[in-house]
Amino acid sequence: MYAYILKRLLLMVPTLLGILLLTFVVIQFVPGGPVEQMVAQLEGRDTGGETAARGGAYRGRQGVDAARIAEIRAFYGFDKPAPERFWQMLRQYARFDLGKSFFYPKTVWELVKEKLPVSISLGLWTFLLSYVISVPLGIAKAVRAGSRFDTLTSLIVLVGYAIPGFVLGVALLVIFGGQLQWFPLRGLTSANWDSLSWGARITDYLWHITLPVTASVLGAFAVTTMLTKNAFLEEIRKQYVLTARAKGLGENTVLWKHVFRNALIPIVTGFPAAFIGAFFTGSLLIETLFSLDGLGLLSYESVMRRDYPVVLGTLYLFTLIGLVTKLISDLCYVWVDPRVKFD
Repeated sequence: MYAYILKRLLLMVPTLLGILLLTFVVIQFVPGGPVEQMVAQLEGRDTGGETAARGGAYRGRQGVDAARIAEIRAFYGFDKPAPERFWQMLRQYARFDLGKSFFYPKTVWELVKEKLPVSISLGLWTFLLSYVISVPLGIAKAVRAGSRFDTLTSLIVLVGYAIPGFVLGVALLVIFGGQLQWFPLRGLTSANWDSLSWGARITDYLWHITLPVTASVLGAFAVTTMLTKNAFLEEIRKQYVLTARAKGLGENTVLWKHVFRNALIPIVTGFPAAFIGAFFTGSLLIETLFSLDGLGLLSYESVMRRDYPVVLGTLYLFTLIGLVTKLISDLCYVWVDPRVKFD
């Protein structure tokens, strides 16, 4: 197994390099970069990163002398050839130096740490609720397969899965935030958060996070619930279950002692990826809808503003975490089922 782990770790290097290289090359051909935006601001215009898209051929350099253009290019590091900039970026990333934002007076690390608590709040609650509710529900559906309970819950779960999270979020905002005014319309905490006691802070936080989490978690129920149900049904129909029942074991003993561990293999092996993803993934539409300043909104704004250090830095960080998490998920197969051998 150690040879397998070493091989996977070595394969991460070309995978990571390929993703960074592809993104870096694409960025070179995207119009409306930071240099063009700065030139447009000097001329009294605001491109918003879309000059070339709106006006066809770029005309931003008219009215700004060449020396000033050269200074701007040097300020953003575009005076160097692309291969040299890419190599310099790789050397920085090897030291986990993600660089500094073009448009924020902060480093990429500072921006990630600043936005991460919002994404953690949204993702972690979504992860916990989806597993805590979906796994028991999937087991109950498998035990009662074909019953009225199974049909009704399947209908509810699939309807919830079919409704996009942002559509549900709009409905929740209009009904519970606007008409009934039971929940706040925006933000993660109230304006007087600092003056509240600890108990009031917890209540205020849960009050604000209820609607965003509800809009995010509904779609996550279906996949986990149906996966749990199908895994249990597959195990229940196997020969060892019939043998256990023939020996006179009770249904609860058969279900929880024999079926449970084998049926949870696909659920448990996906647990690391879902858990880590809860910390580093952000839902752009949900964050925008509820005015939550998290990683999803940061990534979108960075792409639109052509903030290349933030785009590439967060891509490097999240890709590295994703590759390591995938390895941990594969190793969980051995932990859950010792019969699995990577050899």
